[in-house]
Amino acid sequence: MEVMSTTDGAQADPDEDVATLSPAAARARFAGGRATATSGWCQGYAQANVIALPRELAFDMMVFAQRNPKPCPVLEVIDAGQVRADPGGAVFSAPGSDIRTDLPRYRVYRRGTLAEEVDDARPVWREDLVTFVIGCSFTFEHPLLAAGIPLRHLDAGRNVPMYRTALRCRSAGRLAGPLVVSMRGIPADRVADAVRISSRYPAVHGAPVHVGDPAALGIESWDEPDYGDAPALQPGDVPVFWACGVTPQAMVLESCPEVAITHSPGHMLVTDARDADYLVP
Repeated sequence: MEVMSTTDGAQADPDEDVATLSPAAARARFAGGRATATSGWCQGYAQANVIALPRELAFDMMVFAQRNPKPCPVLEVIDAGQVRADPGGAVFSAPGSDIRTDLPRYRVYRRGTLAEEVDDARPVWREDLVTFVIGCSFTFEHPLLAAGIPLRHLDAGRNVPMYRTALRCRSAGRLAGPLVVSMRGIPADRVADAVRISSRYPAVHGAPVHVGDPAALGIESWDEPDYGDAPALQPGDVPVFWACGVTPQAMVLESCPEVAITHSPGHMLVTDARDADYLVP
């Protein structure tokens, strides 16, 4: 597997407590050029994956998400020609917000090939792109931390590791691809708590899809993730795998649309929606 690390501390202020920033303040930093993974940012606010596809593929993408709700829980759809959701939307409709600049880093795919990574997507944006905002497991990391469950990648200053699996998503029209998962090492005596807490957030991937042996998912080497950074496990940790919103990027590599613009793995959209908005009893 090719390791694709996406952690970047460029322009970081070591004295800034990013967990306490408002979403608007965080997005302003990203629009101003700060490129960094967003795990741990803006405590209490939901984060999201992003994929923008040509209008002609929008229906196929909506069906793909409906058929694969664990990796692709849709929180919002931004119409072609718009850079934010319609007024009144809780996820990403604040005046002045711009889906082309408010993420720390973007990936641009052309015909199934990763063509470039950019910090500002305006030069590569097209008016016919429909943007899907998809739930992210970073959203329930703050509740895990609040429950005293350690997150090793945060302690190590790393991006979360992500892996393509041997499991296939259900295809939709011209779109098909494998399931991608994120992995967190959880102390054995806290695995049940991690499962219980994350299961209460189904709109941001919910409960894990697998606990334990990565080979059961077709992952040959967990030290070499396909996206993100190598894991930082401690003795006694159990690998726990959640469905991941990078799944659409794996789908793009296989389905080869003319163009697709996504977040860079781990460099998420920080939304104005509260974590609690997605908490179910």
